Amino acid sequence: MNHSVKAQAKITHIAVYVSELNRSSEFYRDVLNFKEIEEPFKDGLHTWFDIGNKVQLHLIEAEWEPVTINKINHLCFSVPNMDDFISNLRHHQVEFEDWPGEKNKITTRPDGIKQIYLRDPDGYWIEFNDEY
Repeated sequence: MNHSVKAQAKITHIAVYVSELNRSSEFYRDVLNFKEIEEPFKDGLHTWFDIGNKVQLHLIEAEWEPVTINKINHLCFSVPNMDDFISNLRHHQVEFEDWPGEKNKITTRPDGIKQIYLRDPDGYWIEFNDEY
């Protein structure tokens, strides 16, 4: 078995879609006592927290809509080699896309981490990145 294709069995972050970033940030920081940490976007739409065990909570503000399956709400797993992982997805005919939704493309975050997004059989979004 090619171990570089296997996803790491650890959650790196949980992203939560919020309607008002300041209100939600105050709740997670002040009520739940999560430690706010640096985030790379610096756009006023993101707050990141350290929630322990090397897992982060990312609050992301966007124009509010009724909560349905939404790419902003996703699980994230890290892989040691993105090229090998993508090759394996193609072998299994699993479609992926970048953050804006362009098929077979990779997003590179402002901090250099590569990301792809795909849906599980029920349509839930899962991010895979190379922050291994």
